[in-house]
Amino acid sequence: MEFEVDEKELKAAGAELLPDGRRGLRLHGWEIESIKRPILNTRQLQEWEQKLESSHFPEMIFGDSSLVLKHMNSGTKIHFNVFDALTGWKQEALPPVEVPAAAIWKYKSESFQQVILDYDYTFTTPYCGSETEEINAELGREATSEKGNCSLCWEESKEEIDLASLALKEPILFYDEVILYEDELGDNGISLLTVKVLRVDGVLMRLRDTRMHCVFGKSTNPVILRESCWREATIQALSAKGYPSDSAAYNDPSIIFQRLPIIMRKTQKLKLPGTP
Repeated sequence: MEFEVDEKELKAAGAELLPDGRRGLRLHGWEIESIKRPILNTRQLQEWEQKLESSHFPEMIFGDSSLVLKHMNSGTKIHFNVFDALTGWKQEALPPVEVPAAAIWKYKSESFQQVILDYDYTFTTPYCGSETEEINAELGREATSEKGNCSLCWEESKEEIDLASLALKEPILFYDEVILYEDELGDNGISLLTVKVLRVDGVLMRLRDTRMHCVFGKSTNPVILRESCWREATIQALSAKGYPSDSAAYNDPSIIFQRLPIIMRKTQKLKLPGTP
């Protein structure tokens, strides 16, 4: 569903749309842009296979799609892209999840007929964003540091994202959802990276959620928090607690969020370059 921008609300909030037909807005010194592109073609996919040294990829990779949060004064960009997400998947190298049907089939098959999966075909990634810093913001959007990245100062924090403030009925200046990759997992579930949810039917529920939160007020140095929360449980464990065992009951990410136990959670606070 395409989000319709209310120009009066934008003006009242001190925001403006991005120029040159780009999708997004500028607000309080930040530029927010969502970029949606088609899936990789065969040539591009072959290049990725060489770079990542893998022939295993999701069925649909929107390789040039991304979400970019840019701090105009410092040239710092926090962005979410597919290549870095799959790099995180490759490096973490989780063991493959075995669905019940596969276990039965392997038991009944001859050894030479068995297909051995030696990679995480759910494409779970620890990825929570990439960082780039422009040498000089006036040189343009593609002028980056020599290595193409930077190391922002993320400090461990005990502060938490104020979820109550997100529930306030305020005008929504901009909303979008960018799919980075998707895979049907051979009819055994679904893997979807919008930095939201992953499901493997009949075996496992896994949710890795990354949220960034910034409240703009009178301060020129707003608090920017990044919360990473990993939740995971087997269908068997959920069933033992009285929850449904039918995976169709977990299509809503908010339901998964409420029922899965937390296995890792951390909050970090961002200190932007040039701020005290």
